[in-house]
Amino acid sequence: MSMEESREPGTPDIQSNDTVPDSSGSKRPISPDTILSAVANEHRRAVLNALDNAFEQTLEYDVLVDRVADRVRDDDAKRELDRLRQRVRIALHHTHLPKLEEARIIDYEAQTGHVQFVGGDLERHLLTLVEP
Repeated sequence: MSMEESREPGTPDIQSNDTVPDSSGSKRPISPDTILSAVANEHRRAVLNALDNAFEQTLEYDVLVDRVADRVRDDDAKRELDRLRQRVRIALHHTHLPKLEEARIIDYEAQTGHVQFVGGDLERHLLTLVEP
């Protein structure tokens, strides 16, 4: 018997509170695992912290790259800053921002270069729990 089948009739599904459209246009639930996975990486947490502290929770992509690079540079102080920024730029564009967008925590407009935090209290609370 699956978890879906074992639920009492009328009992809310905890995953149904936050939904995203799938390719057919219908809504599908975002699993807690997706959100937890999205905030598990230090680069993605740096993105979310930078956005959470920004005016209107929005930053230009280049500014976001600089803020993330400055934050992770402490862990890798020997690496040349320009090389680190280039690595961060590539990783954000191809990996971290798409993952955060899939979890509906950010909105990334690649054409305009705007990145905006659109998550809620759950994501903010998770960030406070995992920060050193």
